Amino acid sequence: MSQPVSAVVVGADRLGNIPDVLRGHNISIMQHISGRDPSHQKKTLQLPSGTQLLILLTDFLGHNVMKTFRAAAQRSGIQVLICRRSVCSMKQALAKCGYCETGCPRACARRRLSA
Repeated sequence: MSQPVSAVVVGADRLGNIPDVLRGHNISIMQHISGRDPSHQKKTLQLPSGTQLLILLTDFLGHNVMKTFRAAAQRSGIQVLICRRSVCSMKQALAKCGYCETGCPRACARRRLSA
């Protein structure tokens, strides 16, 4: 099995079942940020080194915080996944981005290209 994708999750105080869903897609959460701190609205925010995926949970984020994190991801060339904080929404967003569940019988084109 390949190395898990390192993700930063922004939004929500608690993640509920989201970590289990991400683990099932070979994604590990390296950091969870609630987005409540006023410093998260800074224009020059930096994501932790090693971040490969930024996940924004929209139902718990203000527009300025979301804009700041998206800009930081864009500057670093990091993929952004945007969804609501629900298992169904997360699974749909992951499927759209090409992350199939571990053990999925079909091989994703994205995984073959990145290997």
